[in-house]
Amino acid sequence: MSNKPQSRLLTKQRFLPYFLTQALGAFNDNVYKNVLLILIAFSAPGALPFSSDLAINLAAGLFILPFFLFSASAGVLADKYDKAQIMRVVKFAEIIIMSLAAVAFLFKSYLLLLVLLFLMGTQSTFFGPAKYALLPQHLKKEELVSGNALVETGTFVAILLGTLLAGIIANQEQAPLIAAISVVSFAVMGYLTSRWIPEAKPSTPDIAFKWQPWRQTRHTLKLARQDKTVFQCVIGISWFWFLGACYLTQFPNFAKQYLGGNAASVSFLLALFSIGIAIGSLLCDRLSNHRIEPGIVPLGSLGITIFTADLMFATPATIATADSFLAFVTNPELLRVFISLTMLGVSGGIFIVPLYAMMQNRAKPEERAQIIAANNIWNALFMVMSAVTAIVCLSILDMGIPQFFFMLAMMNLVAVCYIYCQVPNFFWRFMVWIVTHTMYRVKPKNLANIPETGGVLIVCNHVTYMDALILAGATPRPIRFLMDEDIYSLPLVKRFCDACNVIPINAEDRRSVAIALNQASERLNRGDVVCIFPEGQLTYTGEMGPFLRGIDVVLKRTNPSVKVVPIALQGLWGSYFSREGGKAILKIPKRFWSKVTVVAGDSMSTSNANSQLLHDQVSQLRDNLG
Repeated sequence: MSNKPQSRLLTKQRFLPYFLTQALGAFNDNVYKNVLLILIAFSAPGALPFSSDLAINLAAGLFILPFFLFSASAGVLADKYDKAQIMRVVKFAEIIIMSLAAVAFLFKSYLLLLVLLFLMGTQSTFFGPAKYALLPQHLKKEELVSGNALVETGTFVAILLGTLLAGIIANQEQAPLIAAISVVSFAVMGYLTSRWIPEAKPSTPDIAFKWQPWRQTRHTLKLARQDKTVFQCVIGISWFWFLGACYLTQFPNFAKQYLGGNAASVSFLLALFSIGIAIGSLLCDRLSNHRIEPGIVPLGSLGITIFTADLMFATPATIATADSFLAFVTNPELLRVFISLTMLGVSGGIFIVPLYAMMQNRAKPEERAQIIAANNIWNALFMVMSAVTAIVCLSILDMGIPQFFFMLAMMNLVAVCYIYCQVPNFFWRFMVWIVTHTMYRVKPKNLANIPETGGVLIVCNHVTYMDALILAGATPRPIRFLMDEDIYSLPLVKRFCDACNVIPINAEDRRSVAIALNQASERLNRGDVVCIFPEGQLTYTGEMGPFLRGIDVVLKRTNPSVKVVPIALQGLWGSYFSREGGKAILKIPKRFWSKVTVVAGDSMSTSNANSQLLHDQVSQLRDNLG
């Protein structure tokens, strides 16, 4: 597992031009959109045949409408053609659209600018599937989380900077001219960076494309539902955008009515939220050790619930209007609000990055762009639902914004509970992650020896009741463990074990042993990873016991293509869950956390392995750890 910093990707041609292209796209979108909205609100009374309030709401709808209309078609095209070439075509189209927008800015044709906003949304619609489907082609699997973390960081920082620049431009005397020059310049820069993106060959070049948006949309949404985990990732991502849209649309009134702020204060709240997401995205990559770790997702969702709810409790009951921006940001009464808002963003980053990485990794390569297109459709639908929810709660039910935030926190709690009931692997991986990042400091070593695909039999020494959790948390692939039936049958433990597909075994019952060993062989031949602790029990002395003959039975029944990987655990003897100094658990702990090393030896074929050889190798690995 690589421990190199995430920034190493920014030095690679296979990532840097792509990163700059997508960041410039998000930046320019927000410069254009926000300059237009500010000019409509403050500088264009009577310039449109309808009110500015209607124009602002219409603008939001025009930008999001193409995601409903064209996402499915965009997904098919991204699977059919070179994704890098699609990105270049789309960025060139942006130059044309922004050139027309520049003319419209100069002539103050706000109606034309609204029409062009629809075209900008269309351009973004065709850019999205190629953007996210390209990542797994250019990045290694172990780089996918780092890549997504940097993309989300770049996107939200670009959104923030674009919004702030739009405010600066709109307040200048020559705002239309500056806006015209800016949007064309950034579009050209985006196209130039896209020229350096390496080719990303089509995933399904033979797929038929017909301009049938409605039929393609139905087909694309159906594809996303075929894999349950992929679909839950899509819904989780869409839920994040639902919450994000709810927060962002309420910032202006929240700052003005409840925090005593002004227009600059709104930008400050947006900055805290965006910077929080950027930090959370990068932190997620660190916490997951640069790999796809679903156990991180519940940590993010829990943070979203806690810090969204705290926005209500942290909001002062009464507060005077700040005399200046400095007075607003230094007001001690608002410090808790600022912290909660930042941590809400951090939690959102931790929540969203693994979901994007899992969706990209689990989707079939020939359908990946279409899955991402389905994700964009669901995202747009949830964002529309966020607007409807806000209207109902704030206008019809006359709810205050802090109370609205608290309601969102409770909705998030219910939503994530539902997701984790549907896909329990998220929750159980969270439990594994908590154990392996609190009670233990786990150092993996040579775990790249575990093949990425195909059946793998892991053979390991047995020191504590936590050995399985530590291995599950350290290894990138899901592991099926053989477990003592007495422990497996405990009520809460059983549900955990069923979710992890544990194989129960009773060493005193021949029939149970035969069934368990057969199941282990079947899973190995099927391509799963199975772990056996051949000692059959925890060590009483800290030393390894002999390996039981059951491991030889499994080896004989398993295909030669299955690999056997010896693994040793070091540093667990003497911990609370070991038998050192008395019974495990039923003793006073000597230390509250342990440094543990998990080291893997070279893989071998089942035909070349036997219990004695594996015992010697595990013992040697265990004794040679430094």
